[in-house]
Amino acid sequence: MHSTQIDPQLLQRGQAIKLAIFDVDGVLTDGRLYFLADGSEFKTFNTLDGQGIKMLIASGVRTAIISGRSTPVVERRAQNLGIQHLYQGREDKLVVLDELLHELGLNYADVAYLGDDLPDVPVIRRVGLGMAVANANAFVRQHAHGVTEARGGEGAAREFCELILAAQGNLAAAQAAYL
Repeated sequence: MHSTQIDPQLLQRGQAIKLAIFDVDGVLTDGRLYFLADGSEFKTFNTLDGQGIKMLIASGVRTAIISGRSTPVVERRAQNLGIQHLYQGREDKLVVLDELLHELGLNYADVAYLGDDLPDVPVIRRVGLGMAVANANAFVRQHAHGVTEARGGEGAAREFCELILAAQGNLAAAQAAYL
């Protein structure tokens, strides 16, 4: 995503973001659930998304995951990326959001959220920048401030991170660090 293509209203919303929250299944993954014969589960993550999250953290934006499901794989991914706050097995995401805001001393306007399905809608509608991935449920896309061009698990989180970085004037510096 290039900053010239970003909706000006999304850029305006992104300026105040201090905390970016991600759903997992369908956002950081393609939404498919893989179960092995022994009952264990595995997920595939996109490295582009991971780099976007790392750049966002490096710019000073805090990060969190709120997932209705709970797996050790997500805990490991969060640790690998440096995601500071991890909530798994929590169906009522708005309750988790309120707990997190209280802990961090932040307001709804300080938060960006990326989701894909109905449990994400209450948070998407409440936060300063609520977005849906391209292949999110139609009802979710309808209630989001914006929709990524990329699908969940295929660079949507990277696009979301770069939007926030661009809104805060940090995208070029984050990219220039690799020149």
